[in-house]
Amino acid sequence: MASKFLQRLRSSPLKEERGPGPLEEPPESAELVDDTEGLSLRLSGTLSLSEDSLASQESDGMGTSYLGSDGHGESKAQGENNSHTFLTKQLREMWEHSRDARIPIRLTFEVTDANIVQDAHSKYVVYNIFLLQTGQYDPSPAYISCRYSDLYHLRRHLLALYPSEMRGVSFPRKRVRKNFTPETIAKRSRAFEQFLCHVSSLPVLRTSSPFLNFFYLRDIEKAQALTCAGLYKLALPIWTNSWCLQEKLCPPGPSKHRLLVLAGLVVCHQEMDTLEEAQTFSERAVALIQDSQDKHSSLLVPFLNAHIQLSWRVGIDKREAEALLQRLQETGHYTNKVPSLKEFLVKETVG
Repeated sequence: MASKFLQRLRSSPLKEERGPGPLEEPPESAELVDDTEGLSLRLSGTLSLSEDSLASQESDGMGTSYLGSDGHGESKAQGENNSHTFLTKQLREMWEHSRDARIPIRLTFEVTDANIVQDAHSKYVVYNIFLLQTGQYDPSPAYISCRYSDLYHLRRHLLALYPSEMRGVSFPRKRVRKNFTPETIAKRSRAFEQFLCHVSSLPVLRTSSPFLNFFYLRDIEKAQALTCAGLYKLALPIWTNSWCLQEKLCPPGPSKHRLLVLAGLVVCHQEMDTLEEAQTFSERAVALIQDSQDKHSSLLVPFLNAHIQLSWRVGIDKREAEALLQRLQETGHYTNKVPSLKEFLVKETVG
């Protein structure tokens, strides 16, 4: 991925645009030490070809000759047709053989773009990093945009909290010049991919506060503020990406942050009159809360109210949800003081 990115950087100038204000240390005017070889030896990358697959390709017998009844070669057109038939048969056999093979699903990170940003105070590079699940079709990739300093602070916090797990994890260093050359940006892109792949592969790091804060907690706060201000169109893509990030990074099951994002998705879709999507997310929230063993039961009624109303508006059977709400009323869980999802978003904090 990084090699293709380097070619694109060399062929066209990097875009310059206005960006956010400067972050604190470290400064962005430095040169990366070429540690790419060391990184490749110590960490796994995002692309690999097994020796077995290469060997099988070399021994496929693709050099087969085609002879006619007279012992001479067939016409060029018929030879090409037979070659295509042979290749089609071979691909079909390979597909049938691989259908039962279990392909491991893992999370990978790919830097797809980088922009040089210069404002009144500083100049820096913003890296756009996509999170993808390999081994299956990923219909909803998630992404983050960050600077070198963001990743530097993530590494520093993880190193302070988990020194043994972070021992030997490489990270690109800095010097005092050539910080914005295409070669430096491409090397950093490759290093960031490998760094994030390694860190996310360790469960204790993947569920830590610094890791989650880096990926989506700050975005949840931003989306929450936009939603409470009535800026639903601006908030919705942030909620959506936060949901995709949690689906990839977090273990399955309910959590405070996951339910907060679901509330934001329901409210924004409802306000924007995309009712089918709002109903789907409300149904997902009700199912998660029911699996939480009363840990998040205080949110069940607000989501149920929204789910029943949305199901009625889109013409989906709501009798099961109404029966559940009736049982909650009979046991005293449903009162007139139950907040709406909007009120929940206003009062709830991310931390």
